[in-house]
Amino acid sequence: MENKPIMAAGPHIHSADSSRRIMLDVIIALLPASVAAVVLFGMKALAMICVCVIAAVVSEFLFNLIARREQSVGDLSAVVTGLLLALNLSTNVPLWQCALGSIFAIVLVKCAFGGMGHNFANPAITARVFLLMAFTSTVAGGAQPILVDAVSSATPLDLIAAGGEGLPGLGAMLLGLRGGAIGEGCIVALLAGFAYLLIRRVIHWQTPVIFIATVFVCYLVASGDFTVALYEILAGGLVLGAVFMATDYTTTPITAEGRWLFALGCGLLTFVIRRFCSFPEGVSYSILCMNILSPWLEKWTRRKPLGGV
Repeated sequence: MENKPIMAAGPHIHSADSSRRIMLDVIIALLPASVAAVVLFGMKALAMICVCVIAAVVSEFLFNLIARREQSVGDLSAVVTGLLLALNLSTNVPLWQCALGSIFAIVLVKCAFGGMGHNFANPAITARVFLLMAFTSTVAGGAQPILVDAVSSATPLDLIAAGGEGLPGLGAMLLGLRGGAIGEGCIVALLAGFAYLLIRRVIHWQTPVIFIATVFVCYLVASGDFTVALYEILAGGLVLGAVFMATDYTTTPITAEGRWLFALGCGLLTFVIRRFCSFPEGVSYSILCMNILSPWLEKWTRRKPLGGV
């Protein structure tokens, strides 16, 4: 029998950490924030999570079926995309827009470019930006948790922009008792997920820490007020974005120095957008912009072998 060489894309070294195992770890890390979202925002939050996840999985299954590709829904990446998108939306968003966002993320951002590992930007982030531009009235801003007796739906970032009057206490900020997206509020739950990912060695600590620290330092220098800087890193989706989306393997540089520059760029862009633009939140836009720059960051920080040109 003729021996034919087997050609396949790298890596060729066996690792116990498969894509499915990594995605499962991310889902487990997101469970505290998901449970907190349902507790804080009620059954609408649960419905949003279910709709986004189901729409993402079904979209990937149907795309692979129509395109005659090998089914990839088993790697759980579609579940992660749907879950992240849901946690980045508020209960003001209708369920059909949640489903549309998941379809956009999977079909146009992920599958159209070749599937997991080939997409140029984080699908969940790109879908949120798409929904924000297409349905600004429902996606922009946030909703108040059902546990909070409040008439206004203003988020902490809106209140900071208006002068800071009426801001919730730091304890409420940590527990998620304030307006916003369903998954961004409970900082305690997000930090629990961060700790789990670090223990499992799924992500590096440098990217989230540099991202958040950059925003903090920028506001500390600009305002001269430690409390204002602290509120800026607790408000909005900064912690959610820094931990779960700025650490995406595919859309961030593979070099350590590249990841540090990526995180620094995300922090600087978030500060600029929040402080000088009309958008109160800048995390999604900053991560998306740095996703696009990732290939250049990777090229500039690539190490050359000894004797290489």
